[in-house]
Amino acid sequence: MNLDLENKNVLITGASRGIGLAIASSFLAEGAKVCIVSRGSKELFDNEKKLKEKFGKDSVWANKCDCTKNEDLESLKEKIINEWGSLDIVIANVGSGESVPDKLPSSNDWEKTWNINFESALQTTRIFLPILESSQGVLLYVSSIAGIEALGAPTDYSTAKTAVMSLAKNLARKSAPDVRVNVLAPGNIFFENGSWDKKIKKDKKSVNEMISSKVPMKRFGTPEEVGDAAVFLCSDKAKFITGTTLVIDGGQTIGLA
Repeated sequence: MNLDLENKNVLITGASRGIGLAIASSFLAEGAKVCIVSRGSKELFDNEKKLKEKFGKDSVWANKCDCTKNEDLESLKEKIINEWGSLDIVIANVGSGESVPDKLPSSNDWEKTWNINFESALQTTRIFLPILESSQGVLLYVSSIAGIEALGAPTDYSTAKTAVMSLAKNLARKSAPDVRVNVLAPGNIFFENGSWDKKIKKDKKSVNEMISSKVPMKRFGTPEEVGDAAVFLCSDKAKFITGTTLVIDGGQTIGLA
């Protein structure tokens, strides 16, 4: 299917690996131009090189940016305007499920998790929403099924992911018709060196039993499957969809509501 994303300018945060990197690849395969950012790592720039080799040197560029810091985001905005002049799509993907098992984490733990999983999305929105309004663009958040149901994930992480969904709903109503705002809520997504890879290495049997018993599709999802959903929601094929959360979890949350 031709999604008419050719030459669209796309910013993807948290894109050094995993879901963010797969979303970048999906947009590049559709002919879009992509800026991938993370707090900065060798992995980010190594993957930029790989993407350039596959999709062309002018198709993608990487930039170091801590999306919890306004000064970093302002600097990124200036670079994007200088490079492209406009921006059509923003994917707010920064996040981490790593926290503590306490039923109510300490103030320090809570603040750290909240900043990574909610403030990064909020601050990215503050900086880039006006540009999307000018281009009548699309804003897409990556949340989690942990924000929909109490599945045993860390309390602070789950709460932050719920807040992202609420932010998206409010913005979708108040930004329409100029900007469409949606959310992806992935379930258990496996990629090398990701959280599930680490859990499997510690206790493969327990992880396999959980997937088999809790996920009707009886497997992990892939980052590429999330990427496919992202390009659809950001394309004109979905131009009447705003304010929605698309769950990508192999059926895990069916019947839990």
